[in-house]
Amino acid sequence: MKLQKNYKFWFCTGSQDLYGDECLAHVAAHSKEIVAALNASGVLPYEVVWKPTLITNELIRKTFNEANIDEECAGVITWMHTFSPAKSWILGLQELRKPLLHLHTQYNVEIPYDTIDMDFMNENQAAHGDREYGHIVTRMRIPRKVVVGHWSEKDVQEKIAAWQRTAIGIIESSHIRVMRVADNMRNVAVTEGDKVEAQLKFGWEVDAYPVNEIAESVAAVSESDTNELVDEYYDKYEILLEGRDPAEFKRHVAVQAQIELGFERFLEEKNYQAIVTHFGDLGALKQLPGLAIQRLMEKGYGFGAEGDWKVAAMVRLMKLMTAGMKDAKGTSMLEDYTYNLVPGKEGILEAHMLEICPSIADGPISIKCQPLSMGDREDPARLVFTSKEGHGIATSLIDHGNRFRLIINDVDCKKTEKPMPKLPTATNFWLPQPDLRTGAEAWILAGGAHHTAFTYDLTAEQMGDWAEAMGIEAVYIDKDTKIRDFKRDLALGEIVYR
Repeated sequence: MKLQKNYKFWFCTGSQDLYGDECLAHVAAHSKEIVAALNASGVLPYEVVWKPTLITNELIRKTFNEANIDEECAGVITWMHTFSPAKSWILGLQELRKPLLHLHTQYNVEIPYDTIDMDFMNENQAAHGDREYGHIVTRMRIPRKVVVGHWSEKDVQEKIAAWQRTAIGIIESSHIRVMRVADNMRNVAVTEGDKVEAQLKFGWEVDAYPVNEIAESVAAVSESDTNELVDEYYDKYEILLEGRDPAEFKRHVAVQAQIELGFERFLEEKNYQAIVTHFGDLGALKQLPGLAIQRLMEKGYGFGAEGDWKVAAMVRLMKLMTAGMKDAKGTSMLEDYTYNLVPGKEGILEAHMLEICPSIADGPISIKCQPLSMGDREDPARLVFTSKEGHGIATSLIDHGNRFRLIINDVDCKKTEKPMPKLPTATNFWLPQPDLRTGAEAWILAGGAHHTAFTYDLTAEQMGDWAEAMGIEAVYIDKDTKIRDFKRDLALGEIVYR
């Protein structure tokens, strides 16, 4: 599955014609130099494209509508080099449908104390022009990212780069289609939600299919194709027989290979990028999809267990946002299982029955075949590993009935104190910020789910910017969280987003 598209970002500079053609020539030259430097920096994941200086409402409107219909344009970066009357931007901003970044910078780093005159002042007044422009964007209540600082500084470039990935999430959200195999787990509240409202808010299409329709696709996979994939498994992963007959073990693994191929072909044929399954409705499938789902997630598909379509879409979204990222550490669905409450060793053991993405694995990945107490099927094969150490974020998109809320918790992943040889699942172990007690209490107060879309490779700020662009509430749990303040903020959110 191809995750990264040939997206580009347009760089639009604002000015006006009060100071003559020579001034406008300097504006164009300066903005071209900035674009060239951003592209040469090696920091930005996507190319920035220079656009002619915008000085009239007709040209602004025309340029923004061209951005709207350009499928490669993933967002617009605006900068007011000189003074640009904000009313000139109203019509264009009203019609802009692409993510917006306001870069508050200026061409020069330092005031040229010895030579500064009124010509220089008139030509270099982003401190003036950007405030005028910023006022109208705020008055129009248009979501945008503001980045402040000199364009040559690495931290400014890194902020632009981070926003580019958020913009990809905004653009690609409307392209996410989730295939539900069967329905939600009975009597479970948090995996439910308003799929029509989700399509209105996020653009997600969430469709249900009878399990046996996809089981037919699995059954149609040839023995030769299945065996070829099994050979790939045996070359790539450690095989943990643990006393099982080798031939019998391989037959169980082959079932997962057939499921992977059948599911992937079905998803490609129907144009879905995420999938949910439910252990209580497996139809003609011989095993609960385990290793198969893990491999599909690694290829870029989103997944949610027990019918959790919101997590499936969020995992897909995060994989799109991190596509092509150098040294990426991985993204996966996870579930809170059990706590370690020993003082000084606190943490949450994250796992699931089977379906954790191997992109987050640290060290060897093994195949195990173990009984599963639910699902009433034969023992499923699954990939088993422990996850990387480091910082990550756990997110939970929840439906409060009258609105969506995205909860974002900074977490610190670490190794467990001891191995767990009898636990046949992939695991992650993390300490939520600011500490286990506060983090867990805040998560529960906010209404967070037990399933999460987790990544090492995005920040809370990036996901919060995505939520703002989607017009939903973002709730942060991090090192600064204090429960009294957190409750106050939740109450304010109830008012603002109701």
